[in-house]
Parts: sequence; structure tokens; C-alpha cells
Amino acid sequence: MDALLDLLNSRPLVDGEERDALGDPADGRRWAREHGGDGSHAELALLREARDVLRDVVCAKRSPAALGPLLEGVHQIPEVASHGLRWTVVTPPHARLAVEAVLAWADIERTMPGRLRPCANDMCRLFLLDRSRANRARWCSMAVCGNREKARRHYERTR
Repeated sequence: MDALLDLLNSRPLVDGEERDALGDPADGRRWAREHGGDGSHAELALLREARDVLRDVVCAKRSPAALGPLLEGVHQIPEVASHGLRWTVVTPPHARLAVEAVLAWADIERTMPGRLRPCANDMCRLFLLDRSRANRARWCSMAVCGNREKARRHYERTR
């Protein structure tokens, strides 16, 4: 789940400018390696595609069916072990991180529907996974986006 959030949040706005952690080849290789990949050009291209499609799906700009092409050629193989059944995902090596991100999204949608969402701050491009009991979290960070919004509303009320 953390890798999915890291992928979704790999293109933030910093001081009004987009920073793409996967855009620069050196930065992209570093990001992929930190997440267990090899940082090949094919892997980075697929990660960028997966990120963009997942962002659109989470924001309801595209249907989840748009994720289908990212899963082409992926298979799950059941393995019976002494502790129960385990599924192994078989995918080309360059596609593993992107496929894992799509599978993590599917797991969140199944187990925690509606809890993966964009930050409520229109000037922020980050996503959050609401783990609160009430399912009312709105900000990627209360210290940054939440505080700014509360300060803005306070200023408007006291004007």
C-alpha cells in the first residue's frame, strides 16, 4: 500500500511547479530501486503510465477498466503450502512494480473502499489513504494542507 501511495504521489506540486520523481532517468532509477525494481527504461515508462491511469481512476476521471492493459500477460498461480493457499503473481520483470501498484489499488478498493483519495486542497496533487475510524480525513497532511485551509477559512471569517 505504501508503494502505491509513493507512486501516486511521485508527481507533486512544489511551490507551484510539478516535480516528477519518475521524469528524470536518474531520479526514476533511484525511485524504482528504492521500491525493489531495476529502474530500466521499460520499467519507468510502465510506472509512469500506471501512475497516470491510477491517478485518473482514483479521481474518477477514468473507469477502472482503463487498468486492464497494465495487466495483460499477468497470471496468478496458486501454491498450496503447509499454512494454506498462497497466490504468486507472474509478470514480466519490467512490469512487476506497476502490476503490484494496480493489485494494491484493487486490494484497497476491496478492503477499504473510498479511503484512497486525492487531497482536498485544490493546490495539492497528493493522495492519501484514510485509515481513520470515521473515514473523514481530507488532507494529505494536516500540518501542511489542512493547516493552510483552516488558516484561509479563519482569515475569511475574521475579515
